[in-house]
Amino acid sequence: MKIPRDLSGQELVRILCRNWDYQIVHQVGNHVVLETKRPSHQRIAVPAHRNLRVGTLAAILKSVAKHKQVELREILSGL
Repeated sequence: MKIPRDLSGQELVRILCRNWDYQIVHQVGNHVVLETKRPSHQRIAVPAHRNLRVGTLAAILKSVAKHKQVELREILSGL
């Protein structure tokens, strides 16, 4: 699957919270900080921009996939 080109930061935050057990910790400027405790503690910052750059989105999704020990395509299928 290809990485979407039109995903906003707010949409990504909603998806990660709903599907992957992340919670919003706080927001600093244009960045929303999320954390999860499953399977271990992880914090990530998601830019709350209208359209995320492909490289930024790819890096966030790869980090989530590695932490959750799933394939990247499983994360992409939920977008």
